[in-house]
Amino acid sequence: MDIYDISARRNAGEEQSLGDYRGQVLLIVNTASRCGFTPQYKGLQALQDRFGARGFSVLAFPCDQFAHQEPGSDEQIRDFCETTYHTTFPLFAKVDVNGPGAHPLFAWLKERKGGLLGSAIKWNFTKFLVGRDGSVLDRYPPTTSPESIAPRIETALAAE
Repeated sequence: MDIYDISARRNAGEEQSLGDYRGQVLLIVNTASRCGFTPQYKGLQALQDRFGARGFSVLAFPCDQFAHQEPGSDEQIRDFCETTYHTTFPLFAKVDVNGPGAHPLFAWLKERKGGLLGSAIKWNFTKFLVGRDGSVLDRYPPTTSPESIAPRIETALAAE
């Protein structure tokens, strides 16, 4: 199985195959609206604006597993992201990233890039950079700003 065999429900309810992103560089992020890292939405949108036309996309997956920092409905989350941060990148439905109910995408990502203290995701805004070939290139902790990942995205976009 590879990343392109996985599908996820978009924020508006439709299923989307990650195969639709084949050949793109992706930054997959578990997000939350009431977190100290929530302002990173601005940096994520800046990456989308800067690199989107070159085959890059941020994929945001809201998660409420960390201190109940994403309590809203999918509709409330979408409204928050669009009105507060003017996001245009794909927003998916709320998922679990850890435990027995973890979404298959996050189980797959963690299997390929464990964290410093094990594979579990420790907090909101953990980021996974996926190359054009579907391989997981890097995993970044929540404290890594989106802007600091730009050079690595540039390198991944240049790779054929």
